Amino acid sequence: MTTLEDLLKIPRFSDLKILTNPTNANTIVESIEISETPDVANFIPKKIFLLTTAMVYKNNQKELFTLIDSLKEQEAAGIGIKVGRFIETIDPAIIDYANEINFPVVQVPSNQPLGALLHQLLNYLWDTKTEQLSYALDIQKRFSDLLIHDVSIARFIADFGKMINTPVILLSPYRKVIAHSKHFTQTSKPAEYYVEQLVSKYDNWNEDSHTSFMIKDLNQEPLQIVGFSVTGNSYFPHHLLILNPQQVPYPMSEFAVEQACLVLSFMLYKNQKVQESLDFLKSDFLGQLVEYQQTPHQSRRDWLDLGTNYGLKKSTQYQVVYSACSQTTATATKIKYQQEESDVAFQWLQETLPPRIKHVSIFKVKNTNHLAILIQSRVEDLEKILTELSLALSEKLPITLTFALGNLYETIEQIASSFIEAKTAYEEMLTMTDGSLTHRYHPKGMKSLFEKMSLEDIHYFCETTLKELAYPIEDSFIELRKTLQCYLSFQCEISKTAKEMYLHRNTIKYRIDHCAKLLGKSIQDPNNSLNLRLALELSERSNQHQ
Repeated sequence: MTTLEDLLKIPRFSDLKILTNPTNANTIVESIEISETPDVANFIPKKIFLLTTAMVYKNNQKELFTLIDSLKEQEAAGIGIKVGRFIETIDPAIIDYANEINFPVVQVPSNQPLGALLHQLLNYLWDTKTEQLSYALDIQKRFSDLLIHDVSIARFIADFGKMINTPVILLSPYRKVIAHSKHFTQTSKPAEYYVEQLVSKYDNWNEDSHTSFMIKDLNQEPLQIVGFSVTGNSYFPHHLLILNPQQVPYPMSEFAVEQACLVLSFMLYKNQKVQESLDFLKSDFLGQLVEYQQTPHQSRRDWLDLGTNYGLKKSTQYQVVYSACSQTTATATKIKYQQEESDVAFQWLQETLPPRIKHVSIFKVKNTNHLAILIQSRVEDLEKILTELSLALSEKLPITLTFALGNLYETIEQIASSFIEAKTAYEEMLTMTDGSLTHRYHPKGMKSLFEKMSLEDIHYFCETTLKELAYPIEDSFIELRKTLQCYLSFQCEISKTAKEMYLHRNTIKYRIDHCAKLLGKSIQDPNNSLNLRLALELSERSNQHQ
């Protein structure tokens, strides 16, 4: 990246004189052109340094105002006017105007042929570009070697910082330091010290793909940082920060940094795909665990052993929290956005939940963008913790996490019950308008069955209402179920039930008392008896559909 100021400092171009304020000469020069055409600005690309004899302006220099305006609008690097042939001296009014609009005007002496000057300037620019390209390709080769050897992102960042000899930091989409070069181990402040300054000073800094910032170093002196987006995701990119970019040794070019960003994008994408395959296995395990309870007559399985690799622990406290990202009108139809949003939220919870909650495991819910959080300990301020984490994420990214809580259970087999309750509570949240971030499941008895009659809901209602009598296998439970069904059909009259079943009334009384003890509720209570009747009918029908 060569500026007009750089060109004018070269000894071979010492006879070129900057007539405007020297500070205006920091414009970037990408090429040189010669033209005598008044409308040349319509035919040149940006960042061009224009050489001219101003032949068409020899009798009226005021028309140079229009030319300068058009070049300024085209973002030209400046204009070099040869004096002594058509124009003896450049009108001071032209210089004053150029200073007003911060446009560089350079005087070319009469003894300097413009064709030779053009050739010399282009040779310098081309040599610089060639050197920069060669350096960038060399870095690309070194990056390729690192990829072939499958180095970690931390190792890559450390090597990249060493290559360009300046501190480098890689941030997650929510501005957490993922990796940094070894420069920070030699100072009294970690990489987070500079990131915190950046975040506090520039609220929307992560919206730009390539931006420069000014913060303070350890001595409270101005420190420049350049930020680049690393687009592993379309909507939530990572960020590569380079401190003191002005100290990067020549001929380090922006192209080389872009190569680093490209390699990092590939590494992040590869890691993401590997993680997705592991998350799929984890999601599949959760699906099997929930489905198991909904399917009667299954052989007993050692879920603790099967779930060890997925964070399942032996405990007497199990609770599921169903989590999802709230959608706005703008994002409701963006499938890719919702998927990336869920991935970022999943990673956020993976990092922030374990320090706050003991024995927690997070699952992606199969075929959705939702998450299931399995908590295997009692947490006193669970809703408060979840709310704080949601608010903390929304301060960093436009993501709002909501949480629906199932009830606490004592056995692994009951995890499915907590999951169903949490999912039901989440569906209730979708109809709520109070904007709350958390919601607990509240039992609704038979009402929920009439609202939704999915097989999953039927099994849950039947098993929580009838317990062992829902889908009995043992003969004793089968007989108890038949007795209960007959007893309820005769309006809880023992004599009629005994007559119908050809049993002694004391036998019926004993069985009904046993049922009441087993179910933990009074069978004669009208509400209970209605629930029991419905559960008996639904469990019988659902069993026939297996």
